[in-house]
Amino acid sequence: MTELALAPDTALQPPMVIVQLLEKLGLSYHVRLDQPSLPTAQRLQAVLLDDAVGALLVLYPQNQLLDLNRLTELTGRQLAAVKPERLARMLSKHNLKALPGLPPLTSSPCLYDERLLQVPSVYIESGQPGVLLELSSEGFKSLLGKASAARFGEPLSNIHLNLDRPDDDRAEIIQAVQAFTARRIQQRLEETIEIPPLPETAQKIIKLRVNPEASVDDITGVVETDPALAAQVVSWAASPYYAAPGKIRSVEDAIVRVLGFDLVINLALGLALGKTLSLPKDHPQQATPYWQQAIYSAAVIEGLTRAIPRAQRPEAGLSYLAGLLHNFGYLVLAHVFPPHFSLICRHVEVNPHLSHSYIEQHLLGISREQIGAWLMRHWDMPEELVSALRFQHDPEFSGAHAAYPNLVCLSVRLLRNRGIGAGPHSEIPQSLLDNLGISREKAEDAVNKVLEAEVALRELAAQFHPTP
Repeated sequence: MTELALAPDTALQPPMVIVQLLEKLGLSYHVRLDQPSLPTAQRLQAVLLDDAVGALLVLYPQNQLLDLNRLTELTGRQLAAVKPERLARMLSKHNLKALPGLPPLTSSPCLYDERLLQVPSVYIESGQPGVLLELSSEGFKSLLGKASAARFGEPLSNIHLNLDRPDDDRAEIIQAVQAFTARRIQQRLEETIEIPPLPETAQKIIKLRVNPEASVDDITGVVETDPALAAQVVSWAASPYYAAPGKIRSVEDAIVRVLGFDLVINLALGLALGKTLSLPKDHPQQATPYWQQAIYSAAVIEGLTRAIPRAQRPEAGLSYLAGLLHNFGYLVLAHVFPPHFSLICRHVEVNPHLSHSYIEQHLLGISREQIGAWLMRHWDMPEELVSALRFQHDPEFSGAHAAYPNLVCLSVRLLRNRGIGAGPHSEIPQSLLDNLGISREKAEDAVNKVLEAEVALRELAAQFHPTP
């Protein structure tokens, strides 16, 4: 029944419960290694949803976004992804690590997008990561006897991401706000979205950043005027992550003996900006906490920057700040579009095969990267930082200050491929590494060192904000 298209590694075989199920059903199938080159129109995405009525298995191709609003229109139900703990318990009963898109495996009703039957074969998760089952269209159809068909996915080809047109950001943000409020808004953008002003502490720090005469005494004075910020800087320096000898007794001590002027000024700026917008109460299930992801990204970028040849190395402190604030648009979206933000979270949960950019573009018409970069520019932050936030998902970006978004792109992908951050695994193109002058080995080494210090980094993240 089976043709293996795998290396002779027993760990890369379908789980026995799946093999027995398909044999019992008399289905022929091929075992395939999961590869990015497989067409997304043929890759089946399975997600288990539920509400007060019960569970529903939903199947659709990975070249589509699952639209919960359309599901509500079709079913009359307010469905959301099942809790990760419940799904884990269900899978563990069969010794599975991922949800296979096989309706006979569950007792739940099934709804599938009819376009799954318009391709010659489908690739289905086997329950063992990295191992897929290829079923012919007829074979797959035989599994859907009790399932219902409909069209509810939004083709990704209909969602036009703005990755490289920053000049359009302001117009697109205004358009999104207009659509959100369902009326024409004539005020200037700053008044429309009611963004708070740049904090006074941040204003002082920015002035120090651009002052070549600024000294340790200057930054110490600014930090000490904000008691909470001063406490965090001292705690940061005293963290096991930096393993400083002796006790850290003051802000000046933290700067001179451990952290250095450059790191502290950018760390303090990141902290000040982070306090401007509160963390949203809602967030996607299984999401890496906001500040934890920020700290990890900044730490990886710190290591990557050191690996870049000195002649082309970007400013270390600014690179660190870009990592710290790379997801700042997430906070802005929650602040500007609060009712829609919960809807974004629910769509992230049911579309694990997609980056958040597709979901935000589909629901709002803009992405967090656009609105985050706009706010940085509105606050007169350095252009390097604006570029880092705006182009962080374009591995081919080669415009002004390219090293900064390239570093963010690389760090986010390295961490995402280790299970930190939201979204699917992403390939790291050789061209991205070449543009930064970093070997793949050194890049992996940078993220390995950060993950080895995971406990200490979690403690640092907790100093920014308690885990939501």
